[in-house]
Amino acid sequence: MNICIVGLGLLGGSFALGLKQLPYHYHFIGVDNNPEHAAKALELGLVDEISDLEAGVKKADLTVLAVPVNALIAMLNPVLDMLPEKATLIDFGSTKELICGVVQNNPKRAQFVAVHPIAGTENSGPEAAFAGLLPRKIMIICDKEKSRPESVKLVEDIFRQLDMRLSYMPADSHDLHLAYVSHLSHISSFALGATVLEKEKDEENIFNMAGSGFSSTVRLAKSSPEMWAPIFTQNSRNISAALDSYIRKLQEFKNMIDNQDEAASFELMKKTNDIRRILSGIDQ
Repeated sequence: MNICIVGLGLLGGSFALGLKQLPYHYHFIGVDNNPEHAAKALELGLVDEISDLEAGVKKADLTVLAVPVNALIAMLNPVLDMLPEKATLIDFGSTKELICGVVQNNPKRAQFVAVHPIAGTENSGPEAAFAGLLPRKIMIICDKEKSRPESVKLVEDIFRQLDMRLSYMPADSHDLHLAYVSHLSHISSFALGATVLEKEKDEENIFNMAGSGFSSTVRLAKSSPEMWAPIFTQNSRNISAALDSYIRKLQEFKNMIDNQDEAASFELMKKTNDIRRILSGIDQ
């Protein structure tokens, strides 16, 4: 099977490397608008050949768009238009409602399967890819009923080969949930990093006192702005609502601290500790 991967960074590269570890024969065609990324991906063995977009898509049985969501919006219909009749197109975008809306009237809409792997790191580029990124992670498939059964089965089979857990939901529900469990956490990390950087102008040794708690909380602030700024724009309605809730909770904490209400802050934190139980169940 020929698989064309457009965007040879963390997700696209890890997808290819994960499948290369398995006893199946896949030929990977790489497409990237950055010549250095393309050359590095070939050097690292992420793909077997480099191609231009149209040639790669027309040669592939499965095309994977692993590019930032703003680029996805511009590429989806042109790529669908050039897709061979029996081929399938998927995307790895972190938003889904706008993406699915863009292709809804395309004559080849049924050949498109909207997916989102719940996996990633703060790193980007071909060098960031590794075979273990996707196995045992969740792969969300959105608006399954709008895709033809043979395309859905193809991608389900491939994701199961990677030992991924499949989940299904409407595109609008996906964006609502991701605003809280992914997009908000990135904004929180960026905001914390910006706050500390601002303070560091006056206290140059502040980072020398930063412990593992700070490092783990601010880790996501190292993520690619090229990827995350368009996500925040495309899912702005849901993210804004999530931020309203988060800001109210921050203000609640501030009021407790201002009032030195230790009992109230203790009870809030104790109640929130229940997230340990929830996350333990998810990680198993």
